[in-house]
Amino acid sequence: MHAPEDGAVDPREVEYVFAWRPASGWLGRFPNLRLILSAAAGVDHLLADPSLPPHVPIVRMVTQETAARMGDYVLFAAPGVVRELPALVAAQGARQWAPALTGRLAVETTVGVMGIGQLGAACAQRLLAAGFRVAGWSRTEKQVDGVRGFHGADGLDAFLARSDILVNLLPQTSATRGILHAGTFARLPRGAALINVGRSAHVDHDALLAALDAGHLRAAVLDVLDVEPLPPQHPLWTHPKVFVTPHVASTASVGARVRQAVASIRAHRAGAELAHLYDRTHGY
Repeated sequence: MHAPEDGAVDPREVEYVFAWRPASGWLGRFPNLRLILSAAAGVDHLLADPSLPPHVPIVRMVTQETAARMGDYVLFAAPGVVRELPALVAAQGARQWAPALTGRLAVETTVGVMGIGQLGAACAQRLLAAGFRVAGWSRTEKQVDGVRGFHGADGLDAFLARSDILVNLLPQTSATRGILHAGTFARLPRGAALINVGRSAHVDHDALLAALDAGHLRAAVLDVLDVEPLPPQHPLWTHPKVFVTPHVASTASVGARVRQAVASIRAHRAGAELAHLYDRTHGY
């Protein structure tokens, strides 16, 4: 194993790379590349390299630990929204005693999960166990025990109308880019909240701030942002209804990522089927 900056490595000898946000042109340096291992569940950072070889398969970083960490995050964020965490934090910062911020009950709250894949299904089960009602929306029909399913364009309005908390776990594709816009927010119940752990490109952040300021949305928990780190002057830092975290929702440990990388390389060498293979046709 070699680091990217190791100048002693002959690029012609490299068959496997493990990458996160490579420099532009870096992936094209290796003429005999056989497999690309993403350091994250998404692959946007790899697709941004114009030298990405179109024929080389990409394996996404999805481990059991990834699903567990995402479930933990959503299970922290949804009850936090229910119990008015952003408002409580803002009140503490202003040294205000705010006993009216009692929130609501989980059993009175429907969480809508956009993207019922491996991570979405894991989050849905954790939410159900915590007492929430859960609805799910996906591109094609999917069934998860205890989750009321909706799919396709025809099912989106009904799904949004019942989502007191909207959790975005969609992959980034041409069809999902910008899917969380002013019109989407308007179709959520008044007083709804957003938890975005999908991709920043899904969200029109100006429209989100407008919906928060207008009182249609009461809170947003954001783990992915357009620019990371978020610039110090960005209004999301100080908005009283926004809780920002530094892209940590599903970051797996080094050990978990190494184990998956090793398993993927072994499977590839053995000619076995690769798990979590990126589908260039569907975009995830």
